[in-house]
Amino acid sequence: MQKPPDHAYPTHWEADVVLRDGGTARIRPITPDDAHRLVSFYEQVSDESKYYRFFAPYPRLSDRDVHRFTHHDYVDRVGLAATVGGEFIATVRYDRINDQGLPAKDPEDDQAEVAFLVQDAHQGRGVASALLEHIAAVARERGIRRFAAEVLPANSKMIKVFTDAGYTQKRTFEDGVVRLEFDLEPTEQSMAVMRGREQRAEARSVQRLLAPGSVAVIGAGRAPGGVGRTALRNLLDSGFTGRVHAVNHAFPEGTQRLDPEGVPAVRALREIPEPVDLAVIAVPADSVPDVVRDCGEHGVQGLLILSSGYAEAGPEGREQQRAVLRQARSYGMRLIGPNAFGLINTAPDVRLNASLAPQMPGAGHIGLFTQSGAIGIALLSGLHARGPGDGGIAGISAFVSAGNRADVSGNDLLQYWYDDPDTDVVILYLESIGNPRKFARLARRTAAVKPVVVAKGARHNGTAPPGHAVPTVRVPDSTVAALMRQAGVIRVDTVTELIDAGLLLASQPLPAGSRIAILGNSESLALLAYDACLTEGLRPQRPHVLPSAAAPDDFRAALAETLFGDGCDAVVVTAIPWVGEGDTASPGAGEGAALAAALRTAAEAHPEKPVTVVHLAMDDLAETLAAPAPAPAPAPAPSSGPRAAARPDASARPEGPAQTPPPHSPNPVTHPRPVVPPGPPPPSAAAQAPPAREVETPAPRRLAPLRIPAYPAAERAVRALAEAVRYAAWRREAAEPGRVPEYDDIQEAAAGADIERLLDRLTPDAPTGRSVPVPPQDAEALLARYGIHTRPVLPAPDPDTAVRAAARLGYPVALKTTAPHLRHRADLGGVRLDIAGEAELRRTYSELTDFLGSPEELRPVVQSMVPRGVDTVIRAAIDPAAGAVLSFGLAGAPSELLGDIAHRLIPATDREVAEQIRSIRAAPLLFGWRGSQPVDTAALEELLLRVSRLVDDHPEVVGVDLEPVVVAPHGLSVLGATVRLARAPATTDLGPRRLPTY
Repeated sequence: MQKPPDHAYPTHWEADVVLRDGGTARIRPITPDDAHRLVSFYEQVSDESKYYRFFAPYPRLSDRDVHRFTHHDYVDRVGLAATVGGEFIATVRYDRINDQGLPAKDPEDDQAEVAFLVQDAHQGRGVASALLEHIAAVARERGIRRFAAEVLPANSKMIKVFTDAGYTQKRTFEDGVVRLEFDLEPTEQSMAVMRGREQRAEARSVQRLLAPGSVAVIGAGRAPGGVGRTALRNLLDSGFTGRVHAVNHAFPEGTQRLDPEGVPAVRALREIPEPVDLAVIAVPADSVPDVVRDCGEHGVQGLLILSSGYAEAGPEGREQQRAVLRQARSYGMRLIGPNAFGLINTAPDVRLNASLAPQMPGAGHIGLFTQSGAIGIALLSGLHARGPGDGGIAGISAFVSAGNRADVSGNDLLQYWYDDPDTDVVILYLESIGNPRKFARLARRTAAVKPVVVAKGARHNGTAPPGHAVPTVRVPDSTVAALMRQAGVIRVDTVTELIDAGLLLASQPLPAGSRIAILGNSESLALLAYDACLTEGLRPQRPHVLPSAAAPDDFRAALAETLFGDGCDAVVVTAIPWVGEGDTASPGAGEGAALAAALRTAAEAHPEKPVTVVHLAMDDLAETLAAPAPAPAPAPAPSSGPRAAARPDASARPEGPAQTPPPHSPNPVTHPRPVVPPGPPPPSAAAQAPPAREVETPAPRRLAPLRIPAYPAAERAVRALAEAVRYAAWRREAAEPGRVPEYDDIQEAAAGADIERLLDRLTPDAPTGRSVPVPPQDAEALLARYGIHTRPVLPAPDPDTAVRAAARLGYPVALKTTAPHLRHRADLGGVRLDIAGEAELRRTYSELTDFLGSPEELRPVVQSMVPRGVDTVIRAAIDPAAGAVLSFGLAGAPSELLGDIAHRLIPATDREVAEQIRSIRAAPLLFGWRGSQPVDTAALEELLLRVSRLVDDHPEVVGVDLEPVVVAPHGLSVLGATVRLARAPATTDLGPRRLPTY
């Protein structure tokens, strides 16, 4: 057990958390300076709660109690407090005990007694559950493996906190007291419980921002114009259903109403006699701290800061931004911005436009998040142009442009949209990802129930906007893209592609395969679509070309016939203005509307297949297809089918325990139209599909009238369709995600002990996170614990030693240099193979040193020869932000020169590694290219899985490099291996939930 100096304050235990109701609290260690806070807190606790805590009437704390509860060694005795506004709202403490329940004397005692006290006014907010997560993580860090708690039977709330946590536990009843004992080792159930609570809390915090009952615009100018007055005008013009207040300290004394808007006006927030849910702040940056203080004291739930002059302005502004965030969180408020463009909610019972967008977007089912105000404007404008008005193809459910993203980020919106019944497609424009590890987890879970489309700006290192204070991500953008694909995210490159893909996914079902039918009245346009399909890896059929004079009925009949058949999975319709003679001519402005009606009629008869349209010079066709069709007459809903499910109450958010959907449930996902063919529902999160769901499965919704996306270019339509095809394939594969195999010969505990000894020896004074290389012999021994065996390598500092090494290993042998600049460089002569005897070895040794340098510089080694095969490389690395990544490629030029490397997140499943080795461009070399003998890919997959298990089981292993791995027709040989270790950080995405701080 690692014991720091007594009374060293552990700053890394401090954390901001989101509570069940969406508010925030700060969790931190209790210090001696907290004595007055503790006394004040205890005075506000009811007598009943005090009785439950101490099992007897305990009206006040003695001086001795106060000293004991505020003085800790942060090892054997630890106390944490949850605070709001700087004052305690709850406390938890543990005391290390021995097997007899007495104070521990031996540092090897691994049990502690734990107790909570929550202020009555804050009970039911999930404070105790959050404190339990954090005190358990602290205890594990200090070598405690088990908690014990004694609770009165009447204290049902606290018993529920323990029993619902998901830990393995034992419960007994003796002398009128319930005794609970539970192991602190995280389980799949405890992780699922924690993630479910995190999702519900963070989703609720976003909901409070998007659906306020009252809004105060602070900084609304006295004259029209300016940011504050513009935001106020947009809020009123949107038809906001709540109450609006204008606040400006410069209003004249006695001002009660702001005209011409006619809204109540006050000089200070405290003058508003009612609660305020959302404050829109548009004052100079220097004035924001005073405004935030006023908001916190007034009980405002959330802040939208439009003001600029923060991190985007330089280091001083960055510190101001951090200070404002700390201030907001200290009052339990979440914050959008600063430098934000705003937020929009089109729900009819809200109608909120708290943004600088002059026009309220149409209501629909696309959730939109951007970090850039300019891109937000472009997306809103582009969507409006493609389908204006409520119910159109481009309608949105909610829009958030977070600016500098100091607090609320894309991760929070993913939590909210995951089970939002009004959102079917999520569109994100990101310039930085503050917590990629969490983003991948949330995106994968959300993508399992609805499409997530992402465009990533600032993709190259060092190009993130100055306002985004995010951790450095060392992995290249190609790796990030691969990991997004693995998580089911649809990655596009431009704003136009964001809109194109989003519109198709929001309006059409997912295709069952990649067979594409093409029909239309222009052979040239059809051929462009055909070529685009081949470019995107789709399987297009020969185009069905109609006469140029084809009428709408001809299109309807051709489309109906194509959709009815079993030969295609999706249809691309191409159309140009038709030309005819005599009575067959149909010119005029109405031709597009007529064709749109015909296409809709055919598509509605076959709702299981997607249809998209490519048009030239037929804007009225696109506009008509994008608008909602007239609603059909009401009819009794069938009991099942693609359009049977009714929309649940949008205001209801589940709060109960997480539930797993039954296998083959009829409507497993929220999506406008069903995936074909039907199958089991996709998993909610990780590839291993844990037995307990993190959160509730979103319910399906009633479908909007059919709308068909139209594109002015064949390439754009086909690219969007190809993204839908790939996403649908991922959904089908995610339904059977594979498994992480168990290997009987893995010695996990022994490897952990080896790692601890190596870290004590190699990093006695190194800070947490700094990695060190493991000596070769120790690395080989550690890898062997996981069944990864390397070929022996013997040093050869001189010819005689080389001869003795070869005799020990047995001829033939290889002579290799290990100097960094020549390592694995056979092309430079640093590797000599198939040396058959002593004379040849001495001659080769002399040639090597004569041409390349002295033995001291070259560091030559001798290694026995292995069966011929394909040289590959396997790497596992942990990026502090991106997480653990498993990489595979062919050694040498394919991976180093061409970047032909495949990446997967750790832990990888058997299915994922099988796909990984087949996804590189050079994969045919493994499977018998040009008549060569296929190699043992099963052994290669097993090796990848073992490396993945090693890194996943031991977060201290931050790097593994196996190169080369020679894969022969039967078996493989690991010829070189390096391992790097670092003390694991105290908190990761796998630890207790916490809000990030940049």
